[in-house]
Amino acid sequence: MELANMISVPMPLNAVVKLKVADAIWEGGSNTPLSPAEILAKTRRPLEGEGVGDAENLQRILRMLTSYGVFEEHIVDDGFQRRYSLTEVGKTLVTEENGLSYGSYVLQHHQDALMRAWTMVHEAVNDSSTEPFVKANGEPAYDYYGKKLEMNSLMLNAMSGVSVPFMKAILEGYDGFQGVKTLVDVGGGGGDCLKMIMEKHSSIQL
Repeated sequence: MELANMISVPMPLNAVVKLKVADAIWEGGSNTPLSPAEILAKTRRPLEGEGVGDAENLQRILRMLTSYGVFEEHIVDDGFQRRYSLTEVGKTLVTEENGLSYGSYVLQHHQDALMRAWTMVHEAVNDSSTEPFVKANGEPAYDYYGKKLEMNSLMLNAMSGVSVPFMKAILEGYDGFQGVKTLVDVGGGGGDCLKMIMEKHSSIQL
C-alpha cells in the first residue's frame, strides 16, 4: 500500500513550492508559525471574483508534509488551531536573494513531460530501442528542452539551486584549489560552481 501511494509525497511538495508556502513562512528569516489561512493571505492576491483559497485543503497538505519533516506543527488555542513553521528541510525551499532554492529542483522533476515519461518505464523492458521519454514526448529530452524555453530555464535554475549551496559549503572548508592555476569544468551546466571557485581563487584561469 505504501509503495503504491508514494506519489502522495512529492506531489504535495510540488504544490507547496508552487504556492510559495516556504517564502510566506520564512519572510526574511522570521520563520513565524502561521496558520493555513495566514499563509494564503500572504501568497494569494486573488482577482475580483476569485476565492481566497481553501485553508482546509492547505492544512491537509501541510500536516502530511509535517510527517515527513518539511514543516513543524504548532497546536495553539487549546488545540483548535494549527500553525506551521519551517524545519531545516523546509528552509531549503525558501527563495534566497539570487532567486535560488531547492524548490526549482522539485518543480523540475514533476513537469508534465517527465511525468508522462515515468508512465512509460515498462516500455523500456518491452522495447529498449527507444527510451521512455521519447515514447512519451516524441523526441529526446535535450531536444525537447531545447525547444521549450520555460522548461529549459527551470532546469538550469534547478541545477543552480542545488549546486550553489553545495559549492558554497565546500569552499568554506576546502582549500584544495589554492595554488591551482588552470581549472577545466567538464560537463558544467550554467557555470555556477566554476564561477564561485574562480571568485575565491583569482589565480585560476580557464
